[in-house]
Amino acid sequence: MTEPVQALSKKSIGVALIAPGGYASDEAALARGILALQSQGCVVYDYYDPAAKYQRFGGTDAARVGQIYEAIDNPQVQIVLAIRGSYGMSRLLPMLDFERLAASKKIFVGHSDVTALHLALLAQTGAPSFAGPMLCSDFGEAELSELTMSHFWECLRQPEQVLQVSAAGNPTVNASGTLWGGNLAMLNHLVGTPYLPQVDGGILFLEDIGEHPYRIERMMLQLQYAGILERQQAIVLGDFSNYRLAEHDNGYDFDAMLAYLRAHIAAPILTGLPFGHIRDKVTLPVGAQAQLLSDANGFQLTTQNPLTLAP
Repeated sequence: MTEPVQALSKKSIGVALIAPGGYASDEAALARGILALQSQGCVVYDYYDPAAKYQRFGGTDAARVGQIYEAIDNPQVQIVLAIRGSYGMSRLLPMLDFERLAASKKIFVGHSDVTALHLALLAQTGAPSFAGPMLCSDFGEAELSELTMSHFWECLRQPEQVLQVSAAGNPTVNASGTLWGGNLAMLNHLVGTPYLPQVDGGILFLEDIGEHPYRIERMMLQLQYAGILERQQAIVLGDFSNYRLAEHDNGYDFDAMLAYLRAHIAAPILTGLPFGHIRDKVTLPVGAQAQLLSDANGFQLTTQNPLTLAP
């Protein structure tokens, strides 16, 4: 078993680091992330070996599965945190024993490519996980986001979380259901597989990066044509940025795409969720029961967290 980076104390939180997708391209951020976790009262068990990276991945497929199992088999670990996303989780899905992962009661945290793990775990076992920060891109920032850090620890410690968001132009909504979702491209990728949860009456949250509005529209229409969006009570969009419009778009931008979707998808679509590939992000319990209240001034999302850290 990998030795902890610092000595274990009774009040410490055990955090296991895994690389289910890409390797740490910025080793300085990796080191900063470990130090940030330690400064926040965590004992870090690092199962990622930079020297064992393989092609664009944080190890061979078998080695990355091994990281996950080492993490869940460590009784001192409460949180299993991905170092980054990129790509690679899809390769591991057929190799994982999801019942074993769920039985561990570990808190799996990440976003982007890690969405595949969140959704597969929910689909295969009904077990929850957390869409939230990752080591290199969040804990490894030179200057930590106060919002990201505070919301992360509050979400993992409190059985109920209330998120209040100011956002104009959203429809009126009063809905309750299962909160689920994550990265749009990854969710789209899982359509037609046993790794996509069949959620009826849910509250679906989505984000992505570097996707032109027409590609976002295309993926949303695929979810619509697959019968997924019509079964949701509401769709809440997070950050969709880092794309470039072209001259031939001729006025077709994100707002035009959003107006089209709202006219063709029955479920109400909200914007303004502070989640995605951004510095200031909230943590969201995937698979939790949630209530969404929205009006012209903003929305309130209340979640009942199914997994919390022991006091």
